[in-house]
Amino acid sequence: MKKIDIILAFIIGEVSAWLILVIFKNIRLQIAFWIFPVILPILSIVGLWIAYFIGKKFLVIWQSAKFILVGILNTLIDLGILNLLILISGIATGLGYSVFKGVSFTVAVINSYFWNKLWTFKKPKTAMPGKEFLQFFVVSAIGFGINVGVASLIVNIIGPQFSLGSKMWANAGAIIATFVAMTWNFIGYKFIVFK
Repeated sequence: MKKIDIILAFIIGEVSAWLILVIFKNIRLQIAFWIFPVILPILSIVGLWIAYFIGKKFLVIWQSAKFILVGILNTLIDLGILNLLILISGIATGLGYSVFKGVSFTVAVINSYFWNKLWTFKKPKTAMPGKEFLQFFVVSAIGFGINVGVASLIVNIIGPQFSLGSKMWANAGAIIATFVAMTWNFIGYKFIVFK
């Protein structure tokens, strides 16, 4: 494992911790907030270190671990921005929610492109960068449709379940949508964009 991998895992863990704090503030979850900026960077490094050793025999494990770490960051960027917009506006349902989800997903996808291109799949230079970006855009646009569509369906059509308030349900919809879209994105990025 290279020094840059340790540094990047630390950065992902630290940024993730602060995004979690934004999410918890919006949903008014009371917890020992100080622990996240300390623990998450350590867990990120340890998890990547374990994957590195397993990945010596199975390269896909090493690549998958980096994709998962980047995916967690992207998910928290998505949820963090969504929750920040909900916190600022007070809007957690309807068209406003769908617009906020679209904005938060778009920012997360832009982040995803750079992390996955330069770190996860290590393709800093391409013979046809325009084609690569177009492929990334198409895969991401489909992922965007899946993500926003599933989240909007859960939040606006199904509506709050299990006695959850609108803010908690908005996050539940976003998390479920993220996992559905993440599956599509990994397959598309690995086998179409960064093959």
